[in-house]
Amino acid sequence: MTTSTKVALITGAAGGIGSATAQTFAQEGYALMLADLDEVNLKKLADKLEAKGTRVVCLAGDLGEETYRQNLVTQTVVQLGRLDVLVNNAAWRIPHSLRNLELATWEKTINICLTAPVFLSKAAAQAMEKQGTPGVIINLSSVMAARPSGLAVAYIACKGALESLTKELAITYGRSGIRVVCVAPGYIETEMSNDYQNQEGDNISTQLISHLTDFIPLGRGGAAQEVSQTIAWLCSDAAAYISGTTITVDGGFLPNFNSYSIKKLQFPEEF
Repeated sequence: MTTSTKVALITGAAGGIGSATAQTFAQEGYALMLADLDEVNLKKLADKLEAKGTRVVCLAGDLGEETYRQNLVTQTVVQLGRLDVLVNNAAWRIPHSLRNLELATWEKTINICLTAPVFLSKAAAQAMEKQGTPGVIINLSSVMAARPSGLAVAYIACKGALESLTKELAITYGRSGIRVVCVAPGYIETEMSNDYQNQEGDNISTQLISHLTDFIPLGRGGAAQEVSQTIAWLCSDAAAYISGTTITVDGGFLPNFNSYSIKKLQFPEEF
């Protein structure tokens, strides 16, 4: 089966940035292959999009499993006819420092956050080369790759590696017309950004978010849709000469040296 409708494969699509990306691509007229471990919410999203006329295929599973990763790309082409965009969005992490990091945590994080994007990208690029049309691979990093917290060593290692991987893949597949771009969000208002706890199990997300937004020049967290719209733009013809780089979506957080509370102490009438 062949089709002229562009097709996007999105991992971690059941919630947060992944769900927003699926909805944005649906609005852009794409057919979608949606992947996530959360089968229930994946199906809810698919039903919502199908009700609006988008062609959607869901394939729930564990990205840590090699057969599932390969099947995602295979079934995208079999059921939707082609593959034009891969969005490596899925992630997994639990707060930990190197002081208490366990090998099982390290290996699971690496497998889902780095190994899966590597081999999904390989399989997706092969499919794109076979069909002979340009394609785009988007990797989701994080500003934490540049400004780590000391509390997510495996996650940070993966995000930094994804930014380097993006450059490598762009060089490898560029002559096939495949662009590879990394997107590094800052603080985005999703479920994952509201699950921080102290050692007693109390949720401290409110305090953390307040601290983070005090550093953001735009004075707020981002919306998942703001990231998804950036991703969709990067996959459009308007971004046809962008490849092998990282686009930061963080409201200006990354270059800011000190908080606005401190700025106001120094210059109360200026900030």
